[in-house]
Amino acid sequence: MKKGYIHIYTGDGKGKTTAALGLALRAAGHGFSVYIGQFMKGQFYGELSSLGKISNITIQQFGDPGCIRKEEVTPKHIAHAQKGLKEFNAVMKKGLFDILVMDEICVAIWFGLISEPQVIDVMASKPKNVELVLTGRKASKNLIHHADLVTEMKDIKHYYTSLGILARKGIEN
Repeated sequence: MKKGYIHIYTGDGKGKTTAALGLALRAAGHGFSVYIGQFMKGQFYGELSSLGKISNITIQQFGDPGCIRKEEVTPKHIAHAQKGLKEFNAVMKKGLFDILVMDEICVAIWFGLISEPQVIDVMASKPKNVELVLTGRKASKNLIHHADLVTEMKDIKHYYTSLGILARKGIEN
């Protein structure tokens, strides 16, 4: 790839990770190598099984099992996220991947697991030929300023809020 850009998929609607995974699948189909770091996930999701079967996609989780709320953040959560960011940076510096995805990184910032300046540093140090994708709710104006493409997923109607339907196997997880 001659020039890589920075994408942000944000907003309160469903589909941010799904969009990033779709891009990863498309890129892998064209022979690009993809690395996905999941910063808020530490348990099984269907994409782990599927993407694990594609040789040029690597996915790694840096979160704890289960969901956490912002008010439940512990030093352990922060340590895992910081370790994940360090690993992500090391992977980026090795230059083995064409596309890098920081899944749920905007939420990790919002929760205080990782600082915004740390992520801005990643964005600024991205090799020019690498595509970088950030996902998650609550992308700040500063992050958006440093991106080349920003898509906001908007929740118009969702069965979770209207009917109380929780995440379903194979659809949301």
